[in-house]
Order: sequence, then C-alpha cells, then structure tokens
Amino acid sequence: MDIHLLLDNITNPALLFFFLGLIAVRLKSDLEIPKNSSKFISLYLLFSIGFKGGQELSHSNLDMEIAWSLLFGVLLALVVPLYTFFTLKKKLGVFNAGAIAAAYGSVSAVTFVTSVSFLEILDIDFGGHMVAVMALMEAPSIVIGVLLIALFNKDKKERMSFSEILRHALTNGSVLLIMGSLIIGFLASDAQAEGIKPFTTDIFKGFLAVFLLDMGITSGKKLNSLLENGRFTLLFSIIIPLLNGVIVAVLSSAVTHSVGNRFLFAILAASASYIAVPAAMKLAAPKANPGLYIPMALAITFPLNITLGMPLYLSIIKAI
Repeated sequence: MDIHLLLDNITNPALLFFFLGLIAVRLKSDLEIPKNSSKFISLYLLFSIGFKGGQELSHSNLDMEIAWSLLFGVLLALVVPLYTFFTLKKKLGVFNAGAIAAAYGSVSAVTFVTSVSFLEILDIDFGGHMVAVMALMEAPSIVIGVLLIALFNKDKKERMSFSEILRHALTNGSVLLIMGSLIIGFLASDAQAEGIKPFTTDIFKGFLAVFLLDMGITSGKKLNSLLENGRFTLLFSIIIPLLNGVIVAVLSSAVTHSVGNRFLFAILAASASYIAVPAAMKLAAPKANPGLYIPMALAITFPLNITLGMPLYLSIIKAI
C-alpha cells in the first residue's frame, strides 16, 4: 500500500473532524451537532451526490458496461449477506445474524460520499452510474436478511410480513432521495444544473466535514456497547469488510477498467449500512440486538474504511 496515499488520507480535514468527534466523546465534552441539523446535512449529502451522479450519467453513453455494473452491484448485495449470515448464525443466533448480514450486504451512503470526495481530491474520474449502483444495493440485502431470518426462525409466531418489509426497504428515505436526485440530475440541463452548483458542489466538502464530526461523536458513544459483546464481533467488523473490499477490488476488473469505478465497487462491498438497515430491522427483527449491528457498522467498519480501506483498495487496483 502507498504510505503517502495513506498519510494524505489520514490528514484530510474532513477525516480529522471525524477523529475530533471521537476525542470529544473520550474527553466527555458536551460537543454535539443538533439532531435536526445532523439530519439536514445527511439529506443534503445524499441529494448532492445523487444530483451530481445524475448529471454525470446524462453525459455518459448508456452501454453494456453500465448494465454489467448495475448487475454486479446487485449480485454483491445478494451474495455478501448469504455467507455473512451463515458465518454468524451459530455464534450470534438467527436474528442477530440476519440483521448483521443485511447491514454488511447493504451499503453506507456516507462512506460512498466520503470516497467520492477522496477520488475528487486525487483527480480520479468515475462514472455517474455508480450512484445508481449504490442506490440499487440498499434494498436487496435487507430483503435477503429478512428472508434468512424467516427461513431459519423456528418460532412461526415471530415471522414478519415479507411484503411490508419489501415496501419499507424500497421506500426507505435514503434510497428514495438518492434515486430521486439521480433522476432529477439526469433530466436537468447543464444550464439548470449550473444554477444550483453553489449548493450542490461548492459547499459540499464543508458539510461533509461537519457531518463526519457528528459521525465521530456518534461512533464514540457506540464503541463501548460493541466492546461489551466480545472480540468475535470486533474482529468480524474489521476482517470481513477488508476481505470484501480486497476481493471486489480484484474481481471488479471483469466489469470495468475504470480505476474510479473499481475503487467505488470495493468501497461499496466493504461498507456496512447503519441508517437504512437499522430502520428496517427495527420493524423486521425486533429481537435483533441494535447494540451489535449498529456499532459494528458505525464505530468500527466506517472509520476502518475511510482511514485504512480507501488507500488499501486503491493501491490494489492500481497494482493490478
């Protein structure tokens, strides 16, 4: 791995704000981002990346590479939760295994947004269709996680309505916003997009820095909950994301030769959802312990990917 790339990434101001949030929690500071402000910033980031992705997609030739990329993303969202579930089922039980499998098969929009910013700093191009790939990867893993819980749960009284879960997965706010913004960006002309560029582009990195500060604070608060559940879940939330990212960094060469696109595929495979999946699992698997799957995804896997993961996957892709 390129040490200079790792050092440049770690000294990225947005990432340093994440560490500031962690430090604030350890120091028991009263620093916090108001809940409504945090929600607005997360919506803004999804809107901005979706709109810009739609603009990029409108300038792309809709070819077989885009079709294969969409298919590859969906396959990842289906395969990762399967092997994850069976790895965890014996140790953590059906409900926890299903929820964690859904989280690690799904994606983190914030990790994706941070990765896009990372590519822009390095001046590496990527396809606008990768935003659509990210959006399509949200729901399938939630559906697979719910199906696995239903299949292996022996208590029939605890089984949930599949149609309700499917509807919830597809209409989840983050999925709906990213897809809607993508379509709007695709339909907007260059002149129309230029009119809102100061909002969609110019202030993006500043909002990302504030959001990562909030993520640092939230992660710091969740960390103790994870450590209380033993080393197995801690090791899982480190090893599995890195394994997924490295494997996909290699396999993605069969789908695209674009360094930026392959990097984003690796990040999507390595990331874990801590927004869409917890919302769905609260409804689908109330017996699953959120003190496991939320801090695993947020407090360990998220910072792992944006510090070590990003330069690691990019170095592998460039080396092949």
